[in-house]
Amino acid sequence: MENRNTKTSRLVFSAIMIAVGTVLSLFKIDWAFGGGITICAMLPLVVVSWIYGTKWGIFTAFVFSVLQCLLGIDNVQYATSAGMAVAIILLDYIIAYTVIGFAGIYKNGIKNKYYAVVSGICTTFFARFICHFITGWMIWDALWPNEFGMAAPVYSLCYNGSYMLAEAVITSVVAVLLLKKKPELFSKN
Repeated sequence: MENRNTKTSRLVFSAIMIAVGTVLSLFKIDWAFGGGITICAMLPLVVVSWIYGTKWGIFTAFVFSVLQCLLGIDNVQYATSAGMAVAIILLDYIIAYTVIGFAGIYKNGIKNKYYAVVSGICTTFFARFICHFITGWMIWDALWPNEFGMAAPVYSLCYNGSYMLAEAVITSVVAVLLLKKKPELFSKN
């Protein structure tokens, strides 16, 4: 059972990681097809999941997702129905970011820690991509058909796939470098 200091330490560390991720999410680089990538905005969530496990990682990522939803709430105004608004909130924000909390799932299952962290990042970023792909195909293309004349699922694949792949690669590279240079960052203090 955790003592009060350990619980407080975990809570403070997670709050700091949420804050760091939120600040990083505000700096986007324009990407192909109009998307944008951040530089490791999800990495703090990966670190929390790696250190404290998926249960706490999911909780932390959920809190982060609520903040992202609040920061992106303007996107909900484009919905033409209540169902569409709920789908945007759930799939583009709440579920899409909460799944990152599973990033530490391979920590004990894969012996090589570098493969484990990259596998966790790839798995959870793919789950996040699926959420964005669905809304891109089913919602955003219905609101604004793409200017390239592509079929909605193809455009959603290109739009969401290109920036999510870039995010996954950048986050994986930085995670491995941090794990090599500062392994203590991925362990309980």
